[in-house]
Amino acid sequence: MGLDLRLPIGALFTALGLVLIVYGAISDPAIYARSLGININLDWGCVLLVFGVAMLAASWRRTAK
Repeated sequence: MGLDLRLPIGALFTALGLVLIVYGAISDPAIYARSLGININLDWGCVLLVFGVAMLAASWRRTAK
């Protein structure tokens, strides 16, 4: 079957990661005071972006064969 879920999953996680990275970068640092100053949006945005790019790379590698 030609159904490869890595492409839409990779696109979704990449888009969500980019949104969180932008939000974490431009948001007010005062909202992170309760979390010991850790910008969790920026951190998890990076994690989601890496995972999404890895899924996209796996999908493109599979279609290149």
